[in-house]
Amino acid sequence: MLLSLFLNVKGMCESVNDSLSIPYGEHTINLEGPWRRVTMHDIVKEQMPEFDFAALDPSDPESVSKAREAANARGVPKVDAMNSVGDILNACFEELCEPTLIQPTFVIDYPVEVSPLAKPHRSKPGLTERFELFITGRELANAFSELTDSVDQRVRFEAQAAKKAAGDEEACDVDEDFLLALEQGLPPTGGLGIGIDRLVMLLTNSPSIRDVIAFPLLKPDP
Repeated sequence: MLLSLFLNVKGMCESVNDSLSIPYGEHTINLEGPWRRVTMHDIVKEQMPEFDFAALDPSDPESVSKAREAANARGVPKVDAMNSVGDILNACFEELCEPTLIQPTFVIDYPVEVSPLAKPHRSKPGLTERFELFITGRELANAFSELTDSVDQRVRFEAQAAKKAAGDEEACDVDEDFLLALEQGLPPTGGLGIGIDRLVMLLTNSPSIRDVIAFPLLKPDP
């Protein structure tokens, strides 16, 4: 259902450009669809055909060493400090794959280590029911089924807090208020966030987000 909401993006594009094929820098972006859907495992395998993250057992300590060695061989930075297959997989994706995603692409099935608020995948251990949309090599949207298990959520928060203590600037703390609310019960819920500024950049062929920010009074005088 969340994927279908992006049909609205097509409507906006047609309203602004009278076409579903639009220029962006040196590229022509085709929004007509259907937009590609690919798992993170599969798209990393395209860039690293010599190594298959999906074949690793996340519970096997040797798997982390194998993943780290493969990532280092491809020049992926900072993996020596990572202690899980999921973190290394995500690092390989961001370094090797993300810049290549020029045409609209939904990347699905993210590792649990980088998805602290997402529900576990119902059939793929170690992964979550999450996707992100990429266009012009940039993330345009993030969506997932919300985690509703307060016990699992606490474990996730504690893992994030440990990462933050180790210097990970993107990690979060344990949110006790959120956990208390979750303990009272949460119905099945989905979350979707769209980068409106990045969407406007795409539709107006603007190379810099400073050209489209919604609060121009915050921009310094020329």
